[in-house]
Amino acid sequence: MGAGHAHKLYRHGHSPVHELPPHCKIAAALCFVIVVAATPREAVWAFGLYAVLLGVVAAAARVPAAFLLKRLLIEIPFVAFALLMPFVVPGERTELLGISLSVPGLWGAWNILAKGTLGVAASVLLASTTELRSLLLGLQRLKLPPLMVQIATFMIRYGDVISDEMRRMSIARRSRGFEARGVRHWGVLAKSAGALFIRSYERGERVHLAMVSRGYAGTMPMIDEVTADRADWTRAAALPLTALAVCLLGWTL
Repeated sequence: MGAGHAHKLYRHGHSPVHELPPHCKIAAALCFVIVVAATPREAVWAFGLYAVLLGVVAAAARVPAAFLLKRLLIEIPFVAFALLMPFVVPGERTELLGISLSVPGLWGAWNILAKGTLGVAASVLLASTTELRSLLLGLQRLKLPPLMVQIATFMIRYGDVISDEMRRMSIARRSRGFEARGVRHWGVLAKSAGALFIRSYERGERVHLAMVSRGYAGTMPMIDEVTADRADWTRAAALPLTALAVCLLGWTL
C-alpha cells in the first residue's frame, strides 16, 4: 500500500516524533483532540497550556513555527464564521469598543476558535511528521474498516492524476481562446466538469479491471508490517495524558 510520493504537508526529518509508529501518532492526536473538545470553554488558561503542549511537540519534531502557522490558514472559513457569532447570536449584550456584542456569541466564537485552532494544529503536526503511506498503514493497523482505507488510498494516489487532467483541460480551453469572464461561460465549465467526471469514472473502471485480473479479491495486501512496543505507546501517550490532566483540572476549578 503506498501513495507513491510525499504530500505537501509532510516535512522530512529524523526527529523522535517522526520515528514514532504512525498508529501511535494517530491515536495520540485523536485522543488529544477529544480532550480539547471536552474542555469547558470557560477554562481559558487550559487552552493556553494545550498550545504550549503542541509547541513542545513541534519543537521536538523540529517543525518551524512559520511552517505550522502557514498551514493553519486552512481554518480561515471557520474563523470568519466565528467572528460573525457575536453579532448574530441572541442573548445578553455587552459593549466592546462601542459595539454591542452578544455574550453567548462571544463565548461561542472563542469556543470555535480555540478548539478548532488546536485541533487543526494537532492535525498539521501529525501530517508534517508522517508520510501519507505511513498514515494509511497506521489506519490499517488501528483496524479502520478496510474499505475506508482503500478509498483513502485511491483518493491520495489518483488525486494528482485528476488534478493533472483538469490542468490539461484548462490548457486546451485557453489554447482555443476561451476565458471564463462571466455567468455566460458557466455552461462551458459545467461541460468540462461533466467530461472530467466521465473520464475519472472510466479510469476507475479500467483500474478495477486491471486489479481483478491480477488477483484482487477485495483487500489490499499489507507489504510493510508496522509495529509498536510499550515505549512507543508511552511516548505517544504523553501528549493526550497531559492534556487530560489539564482538562480534569479545568472541570474541577
